[in-house]
Amino acid sequence: MQKNLVIVESPAKAKTIERFLGKNYKVVASVGHIRDLPKSTLGIDIDKQFEPKYITIRGKGPVIKELKNEAKKSKKIFLATDPDREGEAISWHLAYILGIDEKDKVRVEFNEITKDAIKNAIKKPRELDLSLVDAQQARRVLDRLVGYKISPLLWRKIRKGLSAGRVQSVAVKLICDRENEIQNFIPEEYWSIKANLEKDKEKFDATFYGENIENKEKKIDLKNKSEVDRILDKIDLDNFVVTNVKKGNKRRNPYPPYTTSTLQQDASKKLGFTTKKTMIVAQQLYEGIDIKGEGSVGLITYMRTDSTRVSKEAIQSAISFIKENYGDKYTNNGNDYTNKSKKDSQDAHEGIRPTDILKTPTLIRDSLTQDQFKLYKMIWERFLGSQMTPAVYNTISVTINSNDVLFKSNGSKLTFDGFLRIYVTSDEEEKDMKIPLLDIGDRLLVNKIIPNQHFTQPPGRYTEASLIKILEELGIGRPSTFAPTIATILSRDYVNLDKKSFVPTELGFLVNELLIEYFKDIVNEEFTAELEEKLDEIAEGNLPWVKVVEDFYKDFAIVLKKAEEEIEEIEIKDEVSDVICEKCGKNMVVKHGRFGKFLACPGYPECKNTKAIVDELDIKCPKCNGNLVKRRSKKGRIFYGCSNYPECDFVSWDEPVKERCPQCKGIMVIKRTKKENKLNCMDKDCGYSEIKKV
Repeated sequence: MQKNLVIVESPAKAKTIERFLGKNYKVVASVGHIRDLPKSTLGIDIDKQFEPKYITIRGKGPVIKELKNEAKKSKKIFLATDPDREGEAISWHLAYILGIDEKDKVRVEFNEITKDAIKNAIKKPRELDLSLVDAQQARRVLDRLVGYKISPLLWRKIRKGLSAGRVQSVAVKLICDRENEIQNFIPEEYWSIKANLEKDKEKFDATFYGENIENKEKKIDLKNKSEVDRILDKIDLDNFVVTNVKKGNKRRNPYPPYTTSTLQQDASKKLGFTTKKTMIVAQQLYEGIDIKGEGSVGLITYMRTDSTRVSKEAIQSAISFIKENYGDKYTNNGNDYTNKSKKDSQDAHEGIRPTDILKTPTLIRDSLTQDQFKLYKMIWERFLGSQMTPAVYNTISVTINSNDVLFKSNGSKLTFDGFLRIYVTSDEEEKDMKIPLLDIGDRLLVNKIIPNQHFTQPPGRYTEASLIKILEELGIGRPSTFAPTIATILSRDYVNLDKKSFVPTELGFLVNELLIEYFKDIVNEEFTAELEEKLDEIAEGNLPWVKVVEDFYKDFAIVLKKAEEEIEEIEIKDEVSDVICEKCGKNMVVKHGRFGKFLACPGYPECKNTKAIVDELDIKCPKCNGNLVKRRSKKGRIFYGCSNYPECDFVSWDEPVKERCPQCKGIMVIKRTKKENKLNCMDKDCGYSEIKKV
C-alpha cells in the first residue's frame, strides 16, 4: 500500500511525528538545507536582478536520492519543515528538487509537536508562502553580498580569515563603543548619608534626601565632603521627627511567556547557558523527548519566535491547573499577551510554552538530561506564572525632619504572592523592606549617622544576555541570528569572553574602525534595523525582495569601490612574548590561527617551531600533580586544564585558587559575583563552600 510522505528537517523530529501519524505515513528528514549558495564563489548574478545560483550542498546527494525515491512511491507528499522563514525556504527548495508545483497544497505547519497538533495540520495543508521565501532569500543575498564583498578586502588589507556581516559588525561596534565608554569614563564623586533610627526598639535605616526650604522639600545631591559637613552640622541628633507618612499598595504583574531572546537572556543569567547551548537544548525539547511510558513527544512549542501570544486552549489548561493546585485566588480568566501593534510575521507563532502543562518538570525529570530539565523547568514556570494574578505589596513611605534636614525611608511587605508563588528570579525578587509602624509626629532615637563617599561607576561590559537585549531593543537581527552572531565574533577573535563579559580585542577595534570609516551603513544601528523592517515587509508581501537588495547594493557598490582604492595594507605587528624558542633561541611571537592565538618562532621559514599559549598557575593538578594552566577554547571561553595534557585530562571551567579545602584538602574553585566571592570544593562528595564578601 502506498504511504503518504512527510518531510521534516531533523531525524529526531521525524521519529516523533511518525509515531503520531501511524502506519499510513512515512516521515523522513532532509537534515537541514539541501540547497544553498556555493561557498567558493559569490553565487549571485548581480546583473540578472541578483539571481541566486543555488547548488546542492556537498554531502547531501544520498539524502536527495532517498527523498526522490520515497517521493516516487508515495501517495501524497507533505513538507513539514519549521514554521518560520528558514523552514519555508527549506520546503521551497525541497519542492524544487522533487518537482512539486509551488501552487500545490503540500505545506504543513504546526507550532508544537503533539498528536493533536500534527493530525490537525495534516488535514489543512496550504500552498508555499512565497513571501516568506522571498524574505529569507533577501536576507541570504544581502548577507552574502556584505560578507563576500567586504571579507576579501579585510583579508588583503589586514589578515586572512576575517569577516564582516550585517549583524555581526553591529554587534562588534556595540561592544567596542561600550569599551571606549569604559576607558574614557571619568569617575565623579558623590556622597550619601544614612541614619540608623529606632522606634520602640525597632531599628531601621533612612537616607538623606534634601532640605526643607520655606516649607518645600528640595532634593539635594551631595557632591563633596564640604557639602556633607554642612548637612552634618545642621542635623539635630535629639530632634528626628516623622513629618509625613504615605501608605499604599502596589501590584507586580506577571511576566509574559518567553520569546526566543528573553529565553536566551534568562538562560544566560539563571543557568549560565550560552545562546548556542540554549537553542540546542530548546530544539531537543521541541522536536521530541522519549518520556517513560509515552514514547517520543515534543515538550515545548517552537523556540524561534518574537511573539508572547499563546493559544486560548493553552491559557485554559493553565487556568485549570492553577485553580486545582493553588486555588481560585491565584488566577482570573487568563492573561492575554498578544501584541496588537506588532507587524513582525513571527507574531503569527505562539510564545514559548510547554505543550502540556500537566507534564510538570518534577513528573518527567527522570526522562530529561540535567540541561533539558533546567531549561524545561524555566519555560514551564514562566508560562504558568504568566497566567497567575499579580503579587501585591503594602507600601509605606515616610519623611523624617531634623532641623529642616530631610531623610526618607521606604518599606514594603508582600501581602499576596500571586505569580511569585511559582516564578521568581534571584536578581528581581523584591524582599520585604521592613520599617516600624510610624505616625506623623513620632520622635525617633538616633543610633548612628553614617556618611559615605562614593564614585560613579563606568557602564558594565556586555554579557551574552545584555548584548541580546540591546540587539533586540535596536531591532537588529532576529531570534535565530543571535546565537550564530555571537559564535562568529568570538571565533574571528574580534572579542573575547572575560568572566562572561565581552572584551574587544585589538583586532576587533581595528576592523571596527575600518568599517566605521568606509562602511558606515553596515555598522549603523538604525540603518541595519531599517533593513530588518524591510525584510519583514517582504515577508508580508508588501515589498519586492529584488528592489530591497537593489536599493542597498546601489550605495554599497560605491563605498566598496572607494574602500578598495583608499585602504592601504595594515600591518599588525606581532606581539613578542617572553617565551624563548628552544630550537633557535629567539623570543617567540603571538600569531593568530584558525583556532585562536598560538606562539610561533619569528625565524620562520628557517625555524618552524610553534606551541600553544599557556598561562601557568601556581596550583598543582589534583590528578597527576602537574601544573594547572589557563587556556582558551576555540569559542574564546576560558577554562583550566593540566600542563600534561593529553596524558592528563583534568579540566575545569571554574577558576581554581591556591587555597585548599579546609575539609578534604582538595582543590577549591571560585565563583565571583558583584556582591560576593563563593569558594567551592571541586569534590562534589565533599560539598564544602564558603562565601567571602567583596
